[in-house]
Amino acid sequence: MSCCTPKPEPEKRSCCSATPPEPSAADHSCHDEAPAADAADCCAPTRRIDWLLWGSLILLVVGLAGHFVSGGPVWWHKFSHASFEFLSKAWWGILVGIIAVGVIGRIPREIIASLLGQGGTLTGTIRAVFAGTLLDLCNHGVLMVAAQLYKKGASTGQTMAFLISSPWNSLSVTLILAAMIGWKWMLVFILLSMVIGVITGWTADRLVKAGKLPANPHQFTLPDDFRLRSALRDAGRAVKPTPSNIRGMVVDGFRESAMILRWIFFGIVLAGIIRAFVPDDLFSHYFGPTLLGLFLTLLATTVIEVCSEGSSPIAADLMARAAAPGNAFTFLMAGAATDYTEMLVLRETTKSWKIALALPLIATPQILLIGWLLNQ
Repeated sequence: MSCCTPKPEPEKRSCCSATPPEPSAADHSCHDEAPAADAADCCAPTRRIDWLLWGSLILLVVGLAGHFVSGGPVWWHKFSHASFEFLSKAWWGILVGIIAVGVIGRIPREIIASLLGQGGTLTGTIRAVFAGTLLDLCNHGVLMVAAQLYKKGASTGQTMAFLISSPWNSLSVTLILAAMIGWKWMLVFILLSMVIGVITGWTADRLVKAGKLPANPHQFTLPDDFRLRSALRDAGRAVKPTPSNIRGMVVDGFRESAMILRWIFFGIVLAGIIRAFVPDDLFSHYFGPTLLGLFLTLLATTVIEVCSEGSSPIAADLMARAAAPGNAFTFLMAGAATDYTEMLVLRETTKSWKIALALPLIATPQILLIGWLLNQ
């Protein structure tokens, strides 16, 4: 065969096939033509700009700058001051949440599963509620921790129970609440919130078992030979506070939290916009201990995003000036159950709108019932 016989068409292959086909002798021309370079590697990862993250961050930074600048319309001042207020109260929770995500990322999921208990069981749900109640984080920081726990194998019900019991039950917010409404009411509120957390988580796991909600694809069963003590000893080396470990945990925490931060920044910006145009000084006049006042409280706490520290004074005002302890409880609990940032994070983490919407649908009727009973 002549050297210059037209060479056959090369075999077409997928752009991103793992291994290219071996060249044949016929692929080489006797004229020593240089092979044409590929115009572009289609398998190279494409970088996409996260418009939601950067857009929300830019608006937030502009709002923070406006807090220190005088002049401009009234609504701009309200937005700027609200942005500063929300971030000044939430920054520590966000930072601790990022670090916690980095730490949890280095802990084997077997340890997480062992501490939380078996997903889909009542015991596992109760453990998740206690974990959420005892964790001293604001509602923004706890979102990142909950997302990481889900990735580590926590069941859908455990994740919901953790979220619903966390946002305002942290130690710092509990002390603020106790100072405003008294220890008696504070303990009653915490106990009732834990009950709602257990019922919500247990119900969600029952819906997963019935096929109504998608199961966590990361969930697994502990091996029979698992020993918690030895696993903790091995994990201790990965989270030992050495310079390299700390640097790695912070970097990993920021990387893993990017998905959550975009919604947190968006939530703060949206809260600032709502604060600028929705007045909140009429609560005590229209939110008395009636069914109408209860539903208006639910509507207000759904629309007006308030961080965990900011919710306590409003709840105290509902008790003192409106004489409506049920409305105060509803404002605290429904603020967590119907929080749009929380639902968006659940959707982003679980890839399911069903799970994101199931949290308010399961928890809100319980909250309204208990709120009505407390008002009687």
